[in-house]
This record gives sequence, structure tokens and C-alpha cells, in this order.
Amino acid sequence: MQAEYINIHPDNPQPRYVREVCEILRRGGVGVIPTDSAYALCCMLEQKSAMERIVRIREISKKHNFTLLTRDLSELSTYAHVDNSVFRLIKNNIPGPYTFIMAATKEVPRRLMNEKRRTIGMRVPDNAIVDAIIAALNEPLMSCTLILPGCEDPESDPVSINEKLGKLVDVIVDGGVVEPRPTTVIRFDEDDRPLVRRVGAGDPAPFES
Repeated sequence: MQAEYINIHPDNPQPRYVREVCEILRRGGVGVIPTDSAYALCCMLEQKSAMERIVRIREISKKHNFTLLTRDLSELSTYAHVDNSVFRLIKNNIPGPYTFIMAATKEVPRRLMNEKRRTIGMRVPDNAIVDAIIAALNEPLMSCTLILPGCEDPESDPVSINEKLGKLVDVIVDGGVVEPRPTTVIRFDEDDRPLVRRVGAGDPAPFES
């Protein structure tokens, strides 16, 4: 079956189209959704079968680190252990192209976290479409950057994505071409000190001692 292909305005997302995307995701669907760094494969947290489909599409290990997409920090303490200084540091640098790796709480399903370190990645993308979808769902999305097997760069063109994955996912959101740019990855150690693990589009300066 061909995926639903939905055009959503990148600056002013139409509520009825956002609701349509959310209905598909709530039914256990896999979606292709734009972020501020590239297109991503997304699904609801509790949809194990959808996550398994994402693993097959990407041809990655089940141990691959997935990232939670949130619209703000209101759910941060639910899924990650953070102190006040970490909270303030993150708050001052979102939304934006950062991925934060933190110690996961018991609320995070084991399949989503790094088993060895028991960590979880979290992002607050600067993208109106994904922000509207998460707000309508009222919970984070599980995500994985859309990099196809054998490719090094993320997918950025929804028309091309539809040609390649139209029969493998349930909904593709066309929010225009997104220039692929890696996020800056910040990991907080056991003492809540920020460590820059990868320099990307986000300025690493606020996290460097």
C-alpha cells in the first residue's frame, strides 16, 4: 500500500493535516517527517512493531541509538536524569540542531536506550512541522535520521523519499527540501559535565569548558 503523502506548510502547519499525520502515527504507523537537520523516520514510543520496521528500513542493529523528539523541556525529567545546571544549559540552547545524550529514567523503554550506558538521546528541533505534530500528539516521538542503506548522507527531498520508500512507510510529510546537516551531539557524563561528542550545525561553544 502506498504511503499517504501530505504537504504541510513549513512555517504555518495546517491543523487538519497535522491531525491526519497524528492519526496515522497513533495507529502504529511509521512516518517520514522533516526536522531542522534532515528528514527522519518517526513513530510513537510504545509502537514496538513500528520501531522494528524502521530498523529494517535502515538496515541497522536493534541496538542502534534512537532519539526522542520533544517540543520543549516539559518532559525532560520524565525520560532523563538531569540536575538544574544541565536543565538551564539545555534550555538556553534550544530549539536547535543539538542531540543531548543523558542518563535514561525507568520511563524509557529498554529497546530505545543504549543498553551498555543506559542513556537516551533527546532533541528539540527548530522545525514548525514536527513541533506541531508533537504538540498534537502530546508526547515525544521516537526518531531515527533517514539515511538509506549504502548511503552516507540523510535524505532531504520528500519527492525522492516517496519514490524510494512510498511502499515501506505509512505517511510522508512534504515540508519542502531540508538541507541535511548533522546535529551537534552533547553527552552529559556521570557528573553532569557536558562533553562534545560530535561537532555539527549547533554551536559547541556553550558546552565546552
